Amino acid sequence: MTTGARADRPPTLLAVAHGTRDPDGAAAYRALAEAVCALRPGLRVELAYLDLLRPSLDEALAGLHGPVVLVPLLLGTGYHVRVDIPAALAATPHLPAVVAPALGPDPLLAVALAERLTEAGWSAAQGGTVVLAAAGSTDPSANADTAHMAELLAGELGRPVIPSYLCASTPAPAEAVAALHAAGHQQVAVARYLLTPGYFARQAARTDSALTSAPLGAHEAIARLVLQRYDHMSCAARPPRPATADPAGYAGRSTAAPAAGPSLAASTSS
Repeated sequence: MTTGARADRPPTLLAVAHGTRDPDGAAAYRALAEAVCALRPGLRVELAYLDLLRPSLDEALAGLHGPVVLVPLLLGTGYHVRVDIPAALAATPHLPAVVAPALGPDPLLAVALAERLTEAGWSAAQGGTVVLAAAGSTDPSANADTAHMAELLAGELGRPVIPSYLCASTPAPAEAVAALHAAGHQQVAVARYLLTPGYFARQAARTDSALTSAPLGAHEAIARLVLQRYDHMSCAARPPRPATADPAGYAGRSTAAPAAGPSLAASTSS
């Protein structure tokens, strides 16, 4: 880890997780950060938590220098994304930093959810309906994100997907499964729309469904999504370059290439 930042160094990626008391959940956060590092060697990736684990977001921000992109490891745009993270950033005005959108909803999450269902034994050929089990929120926009995610997953699976919520909204996963059974649906699966093991993950498994998928964890599609969020915001995190002198008097001249001149291919870096 570095303690400073050069002008040519890409912004630090600060992954901001909710936090958990569950040791397996904490390990899953670390594994996801490691998966991001594996996809982007040389990128500085740090992990901070909004609650229960350290370093806290305030502690992590205090230890950073140079441009930073905060990527919330959160599946919806709720209170943490709209209030808590911006408030922590406002308390460190010396730090050039920006906040990326939450991870969800996104088609890459649908890919990861579908693969977790397949790993648990689900098959589209068997038919049936899927209940998407999300944490839930008192913020209507976060629950709307879950409903949109259910639509994306339905498109990925080619099967109906019903959103459900483990707290703060209805139906609960067990209620959604029971209602589907009562309506004559025999094959019902639960897709845990959760990043890590923990209390909510255990609650999501307490239904009469035929199967329940594992949390998303360090799935490669999630790591790719984290980097997509980072890349989208990384240019905004960089401070503007200082103005340079123009000793040759080139200011104001056209930079267009001559009509008959050769062209150069632009190089890109991952």
